[in-house]
Order: sequence, then C-alpha cells, then structure tokens
Amino acid sequence: MINLLTEEILSLTEAAKKLPARRAGKRPHAATLYRWAKNGLGGFRLETVQVGGTKCTSMEALQRFFEQLGTLRTNPVPMTPAARERDIASADEELKQALS
Repeated sequence: MINLLTEEILSLTEAAKKLPARRAGKRPHAATLYRWAKNGLGGFRLETVQVGGTKCTSMEALQRFFEQLGTLRTNPVPMTPAARERDIASADEELKQALS
C-alpha cells in the first residue's frame, strides 16, 4: 500500500518518464502503467492512489511491482503435440520394461 507520508508520489505520466528506456530507446507509455494498475501483469497489480482527478503511483510502488515480477518463474515452452506423443510413448515403454 502506498504511504503518502513517506513515498515519492508521481502521476502515472511522471512515473513513466522515470523508468528506463526499453526497445528502440523508448520509455514505457503512461498507458502501460495504467494497464499495469488496472489489469496487472503476471498476476500482480501496480499500486496506485487517486489524487483529485489524477491516478498516481510511487517510485516505491514501482519497485515493489518489479520485485514481484522478478519472482515469477519463466513459463515453460508448451510442448508440441508430436513431442507430447513421443514422451507418452517413451513413458509407456519404460513402464512395460519395469513391469516385465
């Protein structure tokens, strides 16, 4: 939760400008931060507070958000149907040999 007394509060536009550049040297758009706050990313949502008519976050909230994302395990690449069939056949063969 964002603490207004101890954290550096920024509008989403200001916060986007403070993030490092990504692809082609571009910084994330403020709409990206809004999407992270509304929908989340990887099951985590960016913390925000409403200050008047402006949705804001903090540098500390961004830090927490990115730390949470860093804890995610990378998703394994899905198996192709052919690879799955090969694995099943191999497991069946191992089972037959073990039962013989």
